[in-house]
Amino acid sequence: MAYDPSAPSPITTGLKGLCPRCGKGHVFQGYLKVRPKCEVCGLDLAFADTGDGPAFFVMSIVGIVVVALALWAEFAFSPPIWLHLVMWTALSIIMSLGLVRPLKGVLVNLQYHHKAEEGRFR
Repeated sequence: MAYDPSAPSPITTGLKGLCPRCGKGHVFQGYLKVRPKCEVCGLDLAFADTGDGPAFFVMSIVGIVVVALALWAEFAFSPPIWLHLVMWTALSIIMSLGLVRPLKGVLVNLQYHHKAEEGRFR
């Protein structure tokens, strides 16, 4: 896995779910499953292991947004508790599903860009 300095930006290609090397092929096969290799340039994507990274960022972003909006709505409008439950549960699910794929794509692209590997003892 050799890094190519002419490779596209890892952030933009990651957000679009594109290959970190060529920026044309797709990283995902399905919603979150990473392809074995890029269909355009043949990059082996076996290195791509984001672990819990995307989940952490999704939980952090969604948590901050939902709590802030819930507090604002409570103090501004004092809606009934059932309305809080419906609104914030729906928003949490929608935001989580919308953010997890782009964030996983960014982390895969950043792994390639920075040549990140699993730590090993010598």
